[in-house]
Amino acid sequence: MLRGQMKEVDLLILGAGWTSTFLIPQLDDANITHAETTTTGRDDTLPFKFDPNSGDAEPYKRLPAAHTVLVTFPLVGHSQSKTIVGLYRAVHGAKNNWVQLGSTGIFNQLPNDWSADDSPYDRADKRAIAEDELLQLHGCVLNLSGLYGGERVPAKWLPRLGQSKDDVRKRGAVHFVHGEDVARAIIATHRTFTPGKRWIIADLRVYDWYDLIMSFSAMTESDTAEMFETRQQFAKWVGELMEEEGIRALPRELATLGRKLDSRGFWQHHGLWPRHRRVA
Repeated sequence: MLRGQMKEVDLLILGAGWTSTFLIPQLDDANITHAETTTTGRDDTLPFKFDPNSGDAEPYKRLPAAHTVLVTFPLVGHSQSKTIVGLYRAVHGAKNNWVQLGSTGIFNQLPNDWSADDSPYDRADKRAIAEDELLQLHGCVLNLSGLYGGERVPAKWLPRLGQSKDDVRKRGAVHFVHGEDVARAIIATHRTFTPGKRWIIADLRVYDWYDLIMSFSAMTESDTAEMFETRQQFAKWVGELMEEEGIRALPRELATLGRKLDSRGFWQHHGLWPRHRRVA
């Protein structure tokens, strides 16, 4: 039976994108039944597009009943979480758990300190507003740090950091989590649900951008000449900044890196540890 034809599944993925490439193989290995949606219904998925301005439950009738519903796309502002949960439950009943994937970017209230799961966050952020609404509906939020794995390769992201040495100077701490560990976190949440809880998901490390830039400066087989030159330029800037700022060695002291994430809570609660413990 095709996944899209199932009437009931263990886990329904609303928005089968990058995360699902890691999640679906693990679901299959664990014999967790699942179905996925995309806006077009490609690759044996169900066509579904959330319309926050519609109260029509008809599109939800094409979805299977699920024990856990995972929302991978952003819900923003007031009422969107209530709308999607309410319309789905109007069709399939209330016996389902909801998980929203969010971003750790909302934890920006302690710029020179540590942020943990229960730390202050930007309550005015549109995504945080929708997440809080889902938490009030007894859902669970997984706030993800920098996602990598597959086609997402951090070593190729240097041009995003800026175009000058001053742009690099502003870069402090950064956090990552591999797609495989995101999938493991989702499955753990499915198996042992934590209603009304927001978690930070990262690989338990704090990375220093200066240190990463130096680590990424070596040429790889897949590099173009342009990419290699870009990495060398960024490494040169870091070397100059180390001299200007009196930095004797990398990584820099944690206290100088700005906001840092304490991601121990989720892994300790579920008795797991990340498999990908360091960005390669």
